[in-house]
Amino acid sequence: MKKVALFFGSFNPIHYGHLILANYIAEYEEIDEVRFIVSPQNPFKKNRALMSDEWRLKMVQKAIAGYDKFSVSDIEFSLPKPSYTIDTLMHFKETEKDVEFKLVMGGDNLVDFYKWKDAEKIAEICELLVYPRPNYPTEVPERWAKSVRMLENAPTLEISSTQIRNAWKEGKNLLFFLPREVWSAMKEMESMGID
Repeated sequence: MKKVALFFGSFNPIHYGHLILANYIAEYEEIDEVRFIVSPQNPFKKNRALMSDEWRLKMVQKAIAGYDKFSVSDIEFSLPKPSYTIDTLMHFKETEKDVEFKLVMGGDNLVDFYKWKDAEKIAEICELLVYPRPNYPTEVPERWAKSVRMLENAPTLEISSTQIRNAWKEGKNLLFFLPREVWSAMKEMESMGID
């Protein structure tokens, strides 16, 4: 059975922290594919300025081009808003019955996982691959113990999309924080007057 790790995010923009983690999962875990799910709006981050869905999707496509273990999905663009992981997961399970799905999440999300819509059901139907985040506990809460696998050896790189966007606005050049193709797409957006 094919094993697919679902990596949800706004990818606003995608950067090397995302790509290094996904590459680690694809190569060191028993995973056939890491699928980036570009999310339109995180229900927990309501007032967040996002680049357009199309540009964020385009940047992910450019960033992962040429690596056959990565794919990208825009499925959440057509699902009801806000986007809930359980809805997307159920859609995939219904349309890809021969696939075992796993969910990638950071230790920061595991702390608040109990707040997610249908968290118990998510934990019941797929394994959670949790990567450590600085300043967050690495112990797995007892209620999720059977569903969580901590990726203790996953590399951590503290780059954030917020940091990149803020640096961009300040005129700083963080070219080496993200793939050149993504940097070029951001320059293209700027030249077209797109925020």
